[in-house]
Amino acid sequence: MEITRDFAVATFVVHQGRVLLLYHKRLGMWLPPGGHIEPNELPDEAAVREVYEETGVRVELVGERALPVDYPRQLVRPQGVQVERIGPGHEHIDLVYFARPVGPVAVRANAEVSHVGWYGPAELARLPLTEEIRLWVERALKTVPPRPGG
Repeated sequence: MEITRDFAVATFVVHQGRVLLLYHKRLGMWLPPGGHIEPNELPDEAAVREVYEETGVRVELVGERALPVDYPRQLVRPQGVQVERIGPGHEHIDLVYFARPVGPVAVRANAEVSHVGWYGPAELARLPLTEEIRLWVERALKTVPPRPGG
């Protein structure tokens, strides 16, 4: 069987010791905001766009850029890159990012999402997260510093 692959992003957003997660109706699981990288879209742009589309929260990515130069433009390095089986013969190459909000943190769900919110350690312990999502959440909570001046 031939395998098709799409590039996708997943963004773990951290604010005041809590992480932004949503319950994806079709997939039936708790996930960070994320989705496909559109044609001609940069991965950085997709990560920020997907968070806003799915939760209404504007974010900035947290991470390093490879070189301290203006040109060629340096993109934020993903925190991880993984391959995920989506269905028979189809996989996503997931670029995993960390981020923090840059404005209001009130959330709203879109049509794909039944629940969305900020979850701290006590709530996270009760959510039925996959091992992979739980490990990413733990890493994001340890890694993402507070926003400078905010």
